[in-house]
Amino acid sequence: MSNPIITTRTGAARAVFLDRDGVLNRAIVRDGKPFPPAGLAELEIAADAPAALAALKRIGFLLLVVTNQPDVARGTQTRSAVEEIHAVLLAALPLDGFYVCWHDDRDACRCRKPKPGLLEVAAREYSIDLSRSFLIGDRWRDIDAGHNAGCTTVLIDRGYREAAPSRPPHARVQSLAEAAAWIAGAVQA
Repeated sequence: MSNPIITTRTGAARAVFLDRDGVLNRAIVRDGKPFPPAGLAELEIAADAPAALAALKRIGFLLLVVTNQPDVARGTQTRSAVEEIHAVLLAALPLDGFYVCWHDDRDACRCRKPKPGLLEVAAREYSIDLSRSFLIGDRWRDIDAGHNAGCTTVLIDRGYREAAPSRPPHARVQSLAEAAAWIAGAVQA
């Protein structure tokens, strides 16, 4: 029997939104910059992901992946390869769904993080209260998207050589396990 989903006074669900690469699975880091795995052969699920996500599920959160996959638009990755990775992650981890932006920056879509479109679509579909939800990411785009959607943000600091978020995260941690523990503490406070 699964635990009930945490709801707010308005009856809306609460969620933890998760970036994919660098959060659920190891990002491929080249010259200090993270890249997605090219396919299943490069996919390595983070060792702490199963236990961390199970802990968040036990306290009633929906777990939704929000991920930019611009390599599909760039022609360096196929949509089917991305969907194969998602199928493996879904089978291995207690996730509730995936929201994917297939665009590149030049497409100027509303779904590409740091814009909040993916989170807003999920919020409508699952009746999620974004102001009482969390986003865990490893890059500035994730944290900015969380802020833009009104979520509490948690940065897994991987030390990438790239821009900082426009606003600091609510918490900065070193692992998904630490992020889950911080969220559990914030909910109990």
